[in-house]
Amino acid sequence: MSDLLGRTAELVEVPSVSGDEARLAGLVARQLSDTPWLEVARVGDNLVARTRGPGRRVVLAGHLDTVPPAGNADAHLDGDTLWGLGSADMKGGLAVMLALAAEPDPPPVEVTFAFYVAEEVARERNGLLQIEATDAQLLAGDVAVLGEPTGGVVEAGCQGSLTLTVRVGGSRAHTARPWRGVNAVHRLAPVLEAVGAWSGRSPVIDGCAYRESLQAVAVEAGVAANVVPDRATLTLNHRFSPDRSPAQAAGSLETYLAPVLDAAAGDGTHVVGAAPGAPPHLGEPLLAALVEATGVPPRAKLGWTDVAFFSERGVPAANFGPGDPELAHTASERVTRSELEAVHRVLRSLLYGTAPQSRRSTVTTLP
Repeated sequence: MSDLLGRTAELVEVPSVSGDEARLAGLVARQLSDTPWLEVARVGDNLVARTRGPGRRVVLAGHLDTVPPAGNADAHLDGDTLWGLGSADMKGGLAVMLALAAEPDPPPVEVTFAFYVAEEVARERNGLLQIEATDAQLLAGDVAVLGEPTGGVVEAGCQGSLTLTVRVGGSRAHTARPWRGVNAVHRLAPVLEAVGAWSGRSPVIDGCAYRESLQAVAVEAGVAANVVPDRATLTLNHRFSPDRSPAQAAGSLETYLAPVLDAAAGDGTHVVGAAPGAPPHLGEPLLAALVEATGVPPRAKLGWTDVAFFSERGVPAANFGPGDPELAHTASERVTRSELEAVHRVLRSLLYGTAPQSRRSTVTTLP
């Protein structure tokens, strides 16, 4: 096994904040080109390396980008712990993928390694969409594993995400004579109270307990300090279980808020963004084998990840990678040698099962 901690440190040292992944993509491309049993395609700054056989195919996918640094741009090794931006989310996962792609012989199962950009930003910029638009077959597979940080536990499926605005009306007046108007900000009070009282659902699917949430994340109102606001807009983010579609989640939320809204006053809701969730799919044999190889029960992925991208296209997918997911996007982001080695061991057993089998192959770099 290569030095996974050192490989991760090398990746952390290459800045790759969303939109600036070209240098890291070049490093990954050079490392992939050293493996003679892979064909490598580059689509922009996205890399896809594939075996070319007809058998069942496992897709291992990971994003190249990170969020902006929080005073942690540089890699710092402290014994068997690596600190630094992206160490957990998810350059540790990328290091594991690159180590698997550097095996001297191909696995018995067909495999695709997908390294893609812009996962941390607006969905329309996501590199998986760029690859699909160029050649959807590059991402074809029977099962997918996303190397997101999960602490070495299979996190099954993912919850959906819905962004909804609630607009309430009012009537302008001078703040010296507020009784001549209706303050729209004040009218948000019962809406906020309802949001705070929302209890949500906790469905259990395939033994994984999901937990829905509803949070107010922004308020927009007012035109001047001496004007009673005549409208106010509250933005909500709703994380919903994968047993619901975005339309069902939106409908349920609109029904819940209806008693505190007054259409005659101009109140209403509007969905401004939605991403579907993904069911656990733990009955899929390869995902079941992945869970078994970890030796610990799976858990639900409460956030949204690109397992939903694959699930929408009929490919069962799960999250599995090194690093504590609760440290992602924090100044304390870190990953340990033992986490990296444990994830590598499990994924290698999934791909190879027994000893690797030799197979002749060639490298082709596609345009």
